[in-house]
Amino acid sequence: MSKQLLLGDEAIAQAALDAGLSGVYAYPGTPSTEITEYIQMAPITTERHIHSRWCTNEKTAMEAALGMSFVGKRALVCMKHVGMNVAADCFVNSAMTGVKGGLIVVAADDPSMHSSQNEQDSRFYGDFALIPMYEPSNQQEAYDMAYSGFEFSEKIGEPVLMRMVTRLAHSRSGVVRKPQQPQNEMAFSEDPRQFILLPGIARKRYKALLAHQEDFIRASEESPYNQYIDGPNKKLGIIACGIGYNYLMENYPEGCEYPVLKIGQYPLPKKQLRQLVEDCDELLVLEDGQPFVEKQLKGYLGLGIPVKGRLDGTLSHDGELNPDSVARAVGKENKVAFAASPIVEMRPPALCEGCGHRDMYITLTEVLRNEYPLHKVFSDIGCYTLGAGAPFHAIHSCVDMGASITMAKGAADGGLYPSVAVIGDSTFTHSGMTGLLDCVNAHSDVTIVISDNETTAMTGGQDSAGTGKLEAICEGLGVDPAHIRVMVPLKKNHEEMKQVIREELAYHGVSVIIPRRECIQTLARKKRSK
Repeated sequence: MSKQLLLGDEAIAQAALDAGLSGVYAYPGTPSTEITEYIQMAPITTERHIHSRWCTNEKTAMEAALGMSFVGKRALVCMKHVGMNVAADCFVNSAMTGVKGGLIVVAADDPSMHSSQNEQDSRFYGDFALIPMYEPSNQQEAYDMAYSGFEFSEKIGEPVLMRMVTRLAHSRSGVVRKPQQPQNEMAFSEDPRQFILLPGIARKRYKALLAHQEDFIRASEESPYNQYIDGPNKKLGIIACGIGYNYLMENYPEGCEYPVLKIGQYPLPKKQLRQLVEDCDELLVLEDGQPFVEKQLKGYLGLGIPVKGRLDGTLSHDGELNPDSVARAVGKENKVAFAASPIVEMRPPALCEGCGHRDMYITLTEVLRNEYPLHKVFSDIGCYTLGAGAPFHAIHSCVDMGASITMAKGAADGGLYPSVAVIGDSTFTHSGMTGLLDCVNAHSDVTIVISDNETTAMTGGQDSAGTGKLEAICEGLGVDPAHIRVMVPLKKNHEEMKQVIREELAYHGVSVIIPRRECIQTLARKKRSK
């Protein structure tokens, strides 16, 4: 088959298409976004009627994918690591229901927080759900795992979690493709109660899941993605997980002097681990993320062998793994090829010139600072989060998707006035609507600004689920139509905007202000494409 130069994300997408995918379900989030975008743009997606629209959030994505699996078709779910928190209810329970059609859940982690609010490691979710996991070390493995993963999922009757990291997702390498497979025909489980998690059924399914754990371990022991590579120096044994193996081999281009256990599939292969423990004096764990494997080794092996890694300080507790940190961990000298340029300075991200969020913040902060010195603004996840920096310094919180509205509610319940929430249109439909309903039901004294740029801007301009529907949604949730105010955030409308904001801040109840102007970048792309 042909060889293509692909991002790690694109390798997964192409593999899914080649493996007979029927639907991809996702919410955009760096570094996972390109998987779904690649599928959306592929000609085969149109030819085969592969479902590829963006979902409202990760929970709805996971549930819809499970529904496609229910009818025997192959489905892919894609999200960044924090999206796993949103999808977790269905994700964990899907291990109990099992699957019919192959189901792969891709979680793209972001060590060092390049574009995220935390560094959580999605492998803990896979372990929590008690299902097998893949962790590729390069783009070819990402392709191979996704291509064979659907069949593996159908064979074991469980979803499979694939964990990516930013560097692998957003770097390119040559990938050799495999033959194109047809889509599955519609088919249903032989057990009509498989997906009904009433307690009596769920208890039986949980026992069955537990009984399969040894099978999953044997699958890991036999997996081509887990390899024991012997070395002459037995003083140290190295466990290299996912991309950690790449970083190790960058330091040993002629082959590593120490025995290495390369890990690409979980649960951990006990047979190979025992061999490493028996052969070596101490172990070093290389994993990009939290000390997932290191904790397991120290916990269940109980063999008295020293284990080094993030927990003992051999590697940093936070940030990305990289070839330099691996070199230090194995006692090699770091060689700096090029010194850092003295003229290059860090440039913090900023709102684009011409962005509607700018005009919204300028007006909002002017009113609040001049008239309400004790105000607080609770913000959310999106471009408008950049209102935290210069020149605006406009917001006081950013925690998780949708938290702006519910934190503003809680602060108002605690006596804060005015309590203001700023949220984007896509984030509002993702996780803000339920918070607004809480506000309506409690008659909360909050002012909610839904800054509508008619797209999911921060992740590249994907469609927003709420476009054209925000006023109707707010009214449907019970907001008084008289206090759903739409304005156009432009400099020429400054005074008009100030008046609207003043009126709604003065109103004691739930009010919604919608500054609406299309994202300047999305608009520019549309004009270029004409």
